[in-house]
Amino acid sequence: AFIAWMLSPAILKGGVKGGTVDFMRLLPRLVIGVIGSGFIAEVMPQALIAQWLGPGSGIVGTAIAALAGALTPGGPMIGFAIGVAALKSGASAPQVIAYSTAWALFAIHRVFLWELQMMPPKAVWLRVVASLPLPFLAAWTAMLVGKP
Repeated sequence: AFIAWMLSPAILKGGVKGGTVDFMRLLPRLVIGVIGSGFIAEVMPQALIAQWLGPGSGIVGTAIAALAGALTPGGPMIGFAIGVAALKSGASAPQVIAYSTAWALFAIHRVFLWELQMMPPKAVWLRVVASLPLPFLAAWTAMLVGKP
């Protein structure tokens, strides 16, 4: 803000206006996402989530979380709301990290609707294959960092 003001008060004014507009557009989505995650958490079968994605689920739980992340359609308000709901329902942090990482990297709908439409298929599939270990590495790193 200081640099923008030093360059020109008009730049500062434009930045404040643009930031305010973006904030006002995002705020309702945040509210809906946070409230929605509470509803999703109440509906999720907690015993099943804890069994399949809980601390004892290991590599199988990580694989299930990664697959679920890849298959989750929608934007961050959907993906992160489901991740938060899973945490509230008994999923462990490494599995939710694997879910979020896979959602960000492999969301199938984005691969087919955007990437394959704009890039050569070989480049898209090379990116997907090169990224396959990342949800597992992210979960493993979380397990290492999370231990005392």
